[in-house]
Amino acid sequence: MHIKWEHIVITGDPLILSAQIGITLTMLAIVVGVTYFKKWQYLWDEWITTVDHKKIGIMYIIVAVLMFFRGGVDGLMMKYQTSAPEMDFLDAQHYNEVFTTHGVIMILFMAMPALIGLMNVVIPLQIGARDVAFPQLNALSFWLTFSGAMLFNISFVIGGSPDAGWTSYFPLAGKEFTPGVGNNFYAIALQIAGIGTLMTGINFVVTILKMRAKGMTLMKMPMFTWTSLITNVIIVFAFPILTVALALMTFDRLFGTHFFTISGGGNAMLWNNLFWLWGHPEVYIVILPAFGMFSEVIATFSRKRLYGYNSMIISIVGIAILSMVVWVHHFYTMGSGPVVNSVFSITTMLIAVPTGVKIFNWLFTMRKGRIQFTTAMLWSLAFIPTFTIGGVTGVMLAMAAADYQYHNTLFLVAHFHYVLIPGVVYAVFAGFYYWWPKMFGYALNERLGKWHFWLFNIGFNVTFMPMFFLGLQGAVRRSYTFSAESGFAPLFMLSAIGSLILAAGFAVLVYNIYYSTRYADRKISTDPWDARTLEWHTASPVQPYNFAITPEVKALDAFWYMKKNKEGLVLKEEELEEIHMPSNSWLPFYMCAIFGVVGFLLVFELFIPAAICSLGIFVGLIIRSFDYDEGYHIKLDVIKKTERAWRGEK
Repeated sequence: MHIKWEHIVITGDPLILSAQIGITLTMLAIVVGVTYFKKWQYLWDEWITTVDHKKIGIMYIIVAVLMFFRGGVDGLMMKYQTSAPEMDFLDAQHYNEVFTTHGVIMILFMAMPALIGLMNVVIPLQIGARDVAFPQLNALSFWLTFSGAMLFNISFVIGGSPDAGWTSYFPLAGKEFTPGVGNNFYAIALQIAGIGTLMTGINFVVTILKMRAKGMTLMKMPMFTWTSLITNVIIVFAFPILTVALALMTFDRLFGTHFFTISGGGNAMLWNNLFWLWGHPEVYIVILPAFGMFSEVIATFSRKRLYGYNSMIISIVGIAILSMVVWVHHFYTMGSGPVVNSVFSITTMLIAVPTGVKIFNWLFTMRKGRIQFTTAMLWSLAFIPTFTIGGVTGVMLAMAAADYQYHNTLFLVAHFHYVLIPGVVYAVFAGFYYWWPKMFGYALNERLGKWHFWLFNIGFNVTFMPMFFLGLQGAVRRSYTFSAESGFAPLFMLSAIGSLILAAGFAVLVYNIYYSTRYADRKISTDPWDARTLEWHTASPVQPYNFAITPEVKALDAFWYMKKNKEGLVLKEEELEEIHMPSNSWLPFYMCAIFGVVGFLLVFELFIPAAICSLGIFVGLIIRSFDYDEGYHIKLDVIKKTERAWRGEK
């Protein structure tokens, strides 16, 4: 394909022009600001080249917040377009691009980085480890995710956004129907980010299985660690499917093969099956860590041990297994036949059973507890009824016969938002408020947090509850407009108003981060919540080595046990030794840049420059193969000084 200049730089559209100007000015402001304050060396040493799991986690979270804003703007544009009949704010093509990027960004570049970020910060601390198993691979995982996210996002202003939906179904996603480069961005950006996520999965499975503190058996692990372990096992099994599917898609679009191209003898349903073989486990990849976060928060603020610990683990494993055998419920309307539909209808409804077990476990945990209504706890409480609505409507959709009516309507859109927003976003917010002191040494403001909670909660329900009723009245999804005669206008307008309230809630969170960063009290306890797990048995923010002496675990809720039995809380300096830590590395950032450049060139089908630049990837691998840096040691006097400072000792 011959790429013309107008395919690369989009002109003539006021929305895109304003975005181009905004991005350029923002980048200039960042460069000028960092230069003025002389922070380039600081950024390089402390962040860009870091292999510290906590800093990598924070960078994941920063990306997630930025992507939440980007995906949220897409959502607001869609809501404005459908707020009244026959609106012309977005035409059909732009609407397709916007809802495609909204779905991809929110699931893959907001939810995943937010959850993996909190995993990075918390999991090594919860298991009493000093780092993850492969620190440099962890940094590479982040930078590949960042590279994929940036490549995907520039499609809006350079080349054109993907427009075949977040599922990118063929034949619509093929060259025959979308000859531009938009869906090239989809194939290559998701491939780069997906490789990073697969590395994360391998890294955390090894970390959790091999690096737990002495005495921490599998049945003494915190629930967030358990859900993260199962999540990363699913990642290891599911993400190679996405890798293969995207590779085949790339060959179809860039090199003219016909894996999915119907006119060339391919099979479009092959893409659908591969996508959902990954896509439905992906739903549980983002849901299961959230369940672990809610478990930690509810147990802490109920002042009780988590009820039914063993049954929680069994239910998590059950969900993981069933998540791999439900994907065909996306194809009830595609002629699979009554036997196939019945089998997958049963497996889909079965997955509600272990999920229901957890709901009752959380309720019984709170029963007779001394509940503290902190902001983190409010998010956890709100999750239960709202997520239950999503689950019940999911059982309705699981019935193949009924799904013929629901499938292509806004009822389905409302359902998956009632699952993913309470089940993921609420958990991320709860995790922010709960672990923020551990990350930064100060807490987010509780008063602003409650404003954030109520605005976001009210806005969420006002936005998506009307969509159930719109769907039942026949309003279809993926439609950029509707007629006045349909009678849909009042509910669409109500939903649009709700989205503004939702946006106001997010704005309060952003302001809370700014306000708390400037004014919050830094002299707070390292254990402000009287928590139960080991991440609170160290300084806030956490020192590079995490623990001066690796703790010994004797019971579930190890830190709670230590506090109640007054064991292991006093540091004996004669037991201290120098601590070995990994050195910073520039290689992950270098690989991020090379992957980004090669990906960009492939998007525009500039194969010879892409091949030349891809040699840089092999150069990076060779350099890493001959990297004999064995890290460094933190001296005893530094450890003693650090420990005395946070413990309040002289």
